Amino acid sequence: MTKIMLPFIRSDLAQFTAYKPHPSSDTAGSVTAQFDRLDTNESPYDLPPELKEKLAWTYQQVIETNRYPDGGHETLKDAIAEYVNESAGLSLSNTAVNISVGNGSDELIRSLLIATCLGGEGSILVANPTFSMYGILAQTLGIPVVAVGRNETNFEIDLKAAQAAIEQTQNPPIRVVFVVHPNSPTANSLTAAEVAWLRSLSEHILVVIDEAYFEFSQTTLVGELAQRPNWVILRTFSKAFRLASLRVGYCVAHPEAIAILEKVRLPYNLPSFSIAAGLVALQNRTLLLESIPQTLSERAKLIEILSQQPELQITASAANFIYLRLKPNAFNSQNAALKTFHQKLKTLGTLVRHISGGLRITVGTIEENTRTINRIQAALANLQF
Repeated sequence: MTKIMLPFIRSDLAQFTAYKPHPSSDTAGSVTAQFDRLDTNESPYDLPPELKEKLAWTYQQVIETNRYPDGGHETLKDAIAEYVNESAGLSLSNTAVNISVGNGSDELIRSLLIATCLGGEGSILVANPTFSMYGILAQTLGIPVVAVGRNETNFEIDLKAAQAAIEQTQNPPIRVVFVVHPNSPTANSLTAAEVAWLRSLSEHILVVIDEAYFEFSQTTLVGELAQRPNWVILRTFSKAFRLASLRVGYCVAHPEAIAILEKVRLPYNLPSFSIAAGLVALQNRTLLLESIPQTLSERAKLIEILSQQPELQITASAANFIYLRLKPNAFNSQNAALKTFHQKLKTLGTLVRHISGGLRITVGTIEENTRTINRIQAALANLQF
């Protein structure tokens, strides 16, 4: 097909590439059935059959598909607020006004960008490597992205560079700082120094703290929101709550910030079935979160065994994945070796994410993790550089 330039399209979009889902997200056929899908940080466990049956009954008997969904998400917000209070050890009242619900966290990120930076009013700051969608969504909206680095050993944010970027960036100034707690792909939580720096930022800067992996880290900054109206905390049902296919995310923030997000979000943004699934997940959270201790135990096993491989460098993890790199000087060509290593694992049947000079590997089932260890050892044995 001949490529043409459509004159009515923004000129800067020509340089962008559409986001492509990773192989395990391709459900168009049965190709992924032969793989252990450890590349997207999903839960390895589907919803229990009894909860699927309950949702099937809800779809058949309660949901009217000819009617729009609950556009205000009030019942779901109340349930989320109860869970947030419980998980943070808080006893606040009427916290539903602190909640906004999105079609995945991605929609909430986009809404935050629209509410803060459009029209040349602001740019964003990220510390790479980190979750790529902050930069991707900003760029698609024409919002500048300022990136700083991390310590190559422990992946802590280069705070001096970050502070300098905030002080020096003008036209437009940095309006939003994005951090992940714990970070993806590197799995490290925010340090005391990083949190102190976030606290020090001007009230004119929005601080977005993404706690997508909270249920695995059990470390949250929700308790600080009452004193920090310029902070927003993102969470998701896609990980520990096993609802990745239904796209339910939420954020917790000051009521005035939530009111702004409600202004810019699309009406009826969450389908009725997704709302129902979120409610069922929260109502049965004890059952669903019973898998967390096993995931943490399996994570420890992966780190312990793989750390014994002389070629590998693995950092501590506070999430449901690990991040490993090839040790410096272990191979003549690090990039070529890592690419070959990644491809070999795929050939052997394990999908992992090749990103930022390392491999991010989701903690799977006991059986998947055992196969992953064996395949990593086999792939390393075949690397000759």
